Amino acid sequence: MKFRPLHDRVVLRRLEGEEKTKGGIIIPDTVKDKPQEGEVFAVGPGVRDETGKMNPLDVRTGDRVLFGKWSGTEVKIDGQDLLIMKESDILGIVE
Repeated sequence: MKFRPLHDRVVLRRLEGEEKTKGGIIIPDTVKDKPQEGEVFAVGPGVRDETGKMNPLDVRTGDRVLFGKWSGTEVKIDGQDLLIMKESDILGIVE
């Protein structure tokens, strides 16, 4: 299935978190925090301003981004766990 987000929405794939601590202790899945870093999977066309001009989004497909802990809506598309959120919920791009 193809999915195209609307307006200023962004679809992210969460990147997997660390399996071990720096000291070598393995973290079980039950206590692991969900990572706050993801890869942009798809972006919407942008938003229109008061004059009707389309303003494109700053993020692009493939960008690695940081987002808030409780940001976005979790969805499952074609068996993949994805997040849909507004571009304003993204904190920054990892370069």
